Amino acid sequence: MLRILFILFILVPLLELWLLIEVGSGIGGLPTIALCLLTAALGGFLIRWQGMSTLIDAQKRMLHGEAPIDHGLHGLMIAFSGILLFTPGFVTDSIGFLLLFPPFRRLLIQRLLPIQQIGGMGNTAQANADIIDVEIISHDKHIP
Repeated sequence: MLRILFILFILVPLLELWLLIEVGSGIGGLPTIALCLLTAALGGFLIRWQGMSTLIDAQKRMLHGEAPIDHGLHGLMIAFSGILLFTPGFVTDSIGFLLLFPPFRRLLIQRLLPIQQIGGMGNTAQANADIIDVEIISHDKHIP
């Protein structure tokens, strides 16, 4: 795992640099910089909007007695997309914008974690399907 992270730490900046040079040579330096700033600004707006929406939905679920476990994972992905969107480059921006797309986040969460652990998107009944509530009543009479 550490080796993969090290390779990504080297390859992603090189790929970003190459892509910025290619785009810059095609459309010019200032438009490339403006495009990077525009994606950061748009990303900041979308992160704020998605984060507030996720927080409000989680609060609504808690008021109804549901555990918003999946909302925490969505919140982490939104925060990670913010880091990616504020990092200059088109590859990180593309991944960051993908993480702001709720169906993509749901798919990613379902792939990374079993559906029983997270309860699905808003489906706490499925998460509680394995819980059986029982009461044992004993009719043994103790004779002194």
